[in-house]
Amino acid sequence: MQKLNLLVVDDSQSQRETLRDFLRSEGHTVNEAENGETAIKTVLNGHFDLILLDYKMPGMDGMEVLKEIKRINPEIDVVIITAYGTIETAVEAIKVGAIDYITKPIELEELLILVDRVAERRQLIQENRLLKEELSKNGVTAEKIVYKSPRMAELINLAGRVAASKASVLIQGESGTGKELLARLIHQLSPRAHKSIVVVNCGALHENLLESELFGHEKGAFTGAASRRIGRFEEADGGTLFLDEIGELSPTIQVKLLRFLQEREFQRLGSNINLHVDVRIISATNRNLEVQVKEEIFREDLFYRLKVVTMALPPLRERKEDLRILINHFIDKFAVENGKNIQGLTAEARDLLLKYDYPGNVRELENILERAVVIARDEYITINDLPFNEHAKKKISGSLRESMEELEKVLIAEAMEKTPNNQSKAAEILGMSERMLRYKLKKYDWKN
Repeated sequence: MQKLNLLVVDDSQSQRETLRDFLRSEGHTVNEAENGETAIKTVLNGHFDLILLDYKMPGMDGMEVLKEIKRINPEIDVVIITAYGTIETAVEAIKVGAIDYITKPIELEELLILVDRVAERRQLIQENRLLKEELSKNGVTAEKIVYKSPRMAELINLAGRVAASKASVLIQGESGTGKELLARLIHQLSPRAHKSIVVVNCGALHENLLESELFGHEKGAFTGAASRRIGRFEEADGGTLFLDEIGELSPTIQVKLLRFLQEREFQRLGSNINLHVDVRIISATNRNLEVQVKEEIFREDLFYRLKVVTMALPPLRERKEDLRILINHFIDKFAVENGKNIQGLTAEARDLLLKYDYPGNVRELENILERAVVIARDEYITINDLPFNEHAKKKISGSLRESMEELEKVLIAEAMEKTPNNQSKAAEILGMSERMLRYKLKKYDWKN
């Protein structure tokens, strides 16, 4: 785990010393400041990864100090320390730029989990920055994957780690989550980037046509085969073959694909000559292949050959931290494409977009914003430019604002019931570590 440079800002000497000694015992470097003015001077003269900032202090309060720290260096992470009854102030601080909050009296186990999470996040950001530099150095332009959430950061980081290998990759996720985009990124980060990535949608073609599409055919192999045809495997030689909707493959083609993955050879339709190509397989599906294996729709041996590395793309509703930057990205993109001067959204329109669940995921958001940019009459997209009916608008914009702890309880309860009571899977749904979930379950006295 990456060790951090921390600054503890609190007017209570005993509190500072307790936090300092505990965090130093965990291997972190810790400095102290007894008030806001001293904290700002310390930040100006040093380098810090994380600041633990008490909200209520004499002189400059935590909000003022937070704003100044973010002005000096937006890359510093700040956690607000607040009294239990003033959670609303912590929520306001998060809107200004704090990464999280912790309530008094501080439980050291909870603090350690929080600090570890910040360390993991900063390490991911650093590794992803190195990935981008590596792409730039090699003259490769990555497809635009826009994200901010830790779950997506972890996924992009994994893409960078598996890219250099020859391992087959299975990308799982709902329609519209960006599976092809992720496959292209893996290809672009790999030693095969100088060769093509060939894309085949396995659900778009009839079985006979798909077999010819993938493996090619000889002249006269079937009615209408007037000449030899080179298949996508040969076309992808030296590069990557991306098989989208892999769950749609017929039993016949599953056998041929398995043979290629085992022997690295195949035959064109109408030929008995074995052909060898160097192709990496990346596949994707929005189906549950494990269920298809149990129902004997999909071959178990092929399933395990395809999923040497599995990557699960979360739906947009489970990574809503990405919504704001995705919204801004698509507005800018379509404004340029359509020659329109769109400055942004009205507050009501943005609120509506942030609260919607997007069953069609990023693709649906993209389509919504392309339409909105095209039909917008003014510089700002309004609620009337969005394709939601009136009932949906009222439902989305009329929800009550709940405290963060109450909302957290509800989300944890839903995740535990959905799994059911599988802490590992529930933690994955919630986007937190199992250790953090166990702490929260104990804190909220969860009874199953």
